[in-house]
Order: sequence, then C-alpha cells, then structure tokens
Amino acid sequence: MFTTLDRYIIRQFLGTFFFILVVIMLIAVVFDISEKTQDFATMTASTSDIILRFYVNFVIYYSNLFSGLLIFIAVLLFTSKLAHRTEVIAMLSSGVSFPRIMWPYFLAATVLTAMSLLVNHKVLPAANKVRLAFEEEHIRSTFHVDQKNIHREIAPGSIAYFESWNAEHRTGMRFSLEQWQGDSLVRKLSADKAAYDSVRGSWHVQDYLSRVIQGDRELIRQGSAMDTVIPLTPSDMGQRWETSMAMSDAELDAYIAAKNAQGADRVTPYLIEKHQRTSYPFATYVFTLIGVSIASRKVRGGTGLHLAAGVGLVLLYIFTMKLTTVAATNAGMDPLLAVWLPNVLYAIIGIVIYQQAPK
Repeated sequence: MFTTLDRYIIRQFLGTFFFILVVIMLIAVVFDISEKTQDFATMTASTSDIILRFYVNFVIYYSNLFSGLLIFIAVLLFTSKLAHRTEVIAMLSSGVSFPRIMWPYFLAATVLTAMSLLVNHKVLPAANKVRLAFEEEHIRSTFHVDQKNIHREIAPGSIAYFESWNAEHRTGMRFSLEQWQGDSLVRKLSADKAAYDSVRGSWHVQDYLSRVIQGDRELIRQGSAMDTVIPLTPSDMGQRWETSMAMSDAELDAYIAAKNAQGADRVTPYLIEKHQRTSYPFATYVFTLIGVSIASRKVRGGTGLHLAAGVGLVLLYIFTMKLTTVAATNAGMDPLLAVWLPNVLYAIIGIVIYQQAPK
C-alpha cells in the first residue's frame, strides 16, 4: 500500500524526469533541424516523411540513449530540493528510515527500467530501421569502407578470401575461392581482381587461375577474364555497425550465428549491441542509488554542488562504458563482461556513497 510520501516521491521523480526529457528532446530537434536545413531544402522527402519517418524515430532513439543521464539529473534535482528544504531531515527525524525513503525511488526506477527494456527490445529496432533507411536515402551516402584480409565460409568446406575489399566499387583484390573435402583441397580459383555485378548477381574475375585436383592429377586453367556465380554478396563483407540497432533480437542472434559460421571477425559490435539492450536499462537502479545518496545530504552550495558531483560521476560512467566497449572491440575483452562491468563497478561505488548518506 502506497503512503502519501511514496506517491509524492514517485510523482515528483517521474514528473521531473519526463519534463527534462521533453525539454531536452525539443532542444535536440531544433538543433538538428538547424544543422540539416540545407539537406532538407535539396532532398525529395516530403514534410510528413521528415516528421514521421525521421524525427519521430529520432526522438525515440535519443530519448532512450540519454535516459540514464536524464534520470540521474532528475533524481539529483528533486532530491536536492528536498534536502535543501530540510525535508529529508524531517523524514528521518519522524522515524522514517533512509532505506524506507529509498523505496519509492526504486519503484519509480523499476517503472523506467521496464519501459527502457521494452523500448530497447521491441520498439527501438523498428524505429531505427525506419530512421537509418531515411538517412541512407536522403541525408548521407551509402556505407563505404575498405577492409583487409577477409575470410568467409560461404558453404561447408568452401572458403572465400579477399586480401582487400572496396565496398564503394564492390571490388576485391587478390581473390581466392577454395573447396575442401575434409583436410584435402580439391578445387581452387585465384584471381587478381573480383568485381560484383549487381545486375546479373555474378562475379567478374580478372587474371584468374583455376585448379582442380583429382588425386595425383591437377587440371589447370587460366585466363584474362571470366564471369562466375558464387553464393557471396557484398553485404556479406560487412556493413555499418549501426545496422545492428535496426535488428530485432531474433535477427541479431541469427546474424551473429551466421557471421560466426562464416568465420567473420567483426561480430563484436553486434554482441555489444545485443547485451547493451539489457544492461543499459538496469543502469537506472545504479543512477538512482547514487543520485539519492549524493543529493539527500544538505550541504553548502545546494543543488549546484550536487549536480556538479553527480554529473562528474555520470561522465566517468560513460567514459568507463566506452573504455570497456573499446577493449571488447580491439583487445579481445568478452562483450558480455564489457557491457555489464560499468554497472557492477558503479553499483559498488553507489553502495559506498549510500553508506555515507544521512541516516
């Protein structure tokens, strides 16, 4: 049964959060419009497309992205006002324990965590799919990237290799396609250059050498150019990592499984995206614990001092999160550990701060 105090804290917590969220998103939209004015003037998209396909999904994406920081600020602002008006001291003096004061905060945090989980796993992938498609169509050019030493298993025992791959021209250099039976190589096609023909769905290879191994015999054929059908497309080489945000949970799992089967070495960003969809919402509890513990103490400087200390901790949290994801991407750190480690570390910091809060 909720008491008057519970309802008051929950109402103030959620009300402050959603008010800050609306204000920040309005500012973000205004700034984004000012930056893209020239793009909007030259693109063929209608006003309704810009609003419904881009900015509605823009708001969904950035609201979720900044929700942790905004939750923290909301807790700091509201609780700091309570402390400044000595209301926290009054609650404690009346016999209400500090853990009991924390109870409605965590009820509100649970509501926000559940909302964030729902958005991350169900709403946001569909919203990102529409937003990214609009950006590709009207705002920025198609994804281009050069890659080195690409290995793909396109079928059991069939290995394709590019020494280098240019996504813009859909062309690979030093191409080879090997067919293995057990530990024996039975066929190999090598070429200096292989270009994908999107109209025919085939590959055009230049300066090629074909070897077919039949026991002790080896059939060799070479030429200057040849068209061949290979179950491999440019999308199999890689894509913008942002596309992971537009995949549903099932699509993300299937993509990771497929790339692992092909021997792809660029699945870490997708694993990070998969685990962050769950880990980031639970950071709400960490932010709430730290925010209440800091702001409940009445100090000289009031809200300003609380905000400075709190925002500093959040910035360190964001830095730690980026540090661990970079470690997972470039240093082999386990992606699951990388996305949960900041939560664990700052939960420990939050417990230490909580123990020092006024009781």
